[in-house]
Amino acid sequence: MSFKFEKLKVWQKAVDLAGSVNELTKTFPKEELFVLSSQIKRAADSVSLNIAEGSTGQSNAEFRKFLTYALRSDIEVVGCLYLAKARELINEEKFSNIYTQCEEILVMINALRKSLE
Repeated sequence: MSFKFEKLKVWQKAVDLAGSVNELTKTFPKEELFVLSSQIKRAADSVSLNIAEGSTGQSNAEFRKFLTYALRSDIEVVGCLYLAKARELINEEKFSNIYTQCEEILVMINALRKSLE
């Protein structure tokens, strides 16, 4: 592994989250393809992408800014989960599994942000 972000457990969990969300959206109906499916996938991808981009040897303040973007994207995934549940696209188990991943990532991002102060 030659990039700093590859060693970060939070980045690895964010990649896992994107995979989980991608699998989840495969079960959504076609009419959601360019609506909720697209939105939740972009939000999930954004978590790991912002962690990676922010870790590129910039200042700690700059890295914290990108971690904030990642955190917001993580929360956006949660918002999308609630919409999917309200639209009866997912059951409680699927909701819970990804929600838990988002919670873990939120805690890890906040701890990493704090360590950069």
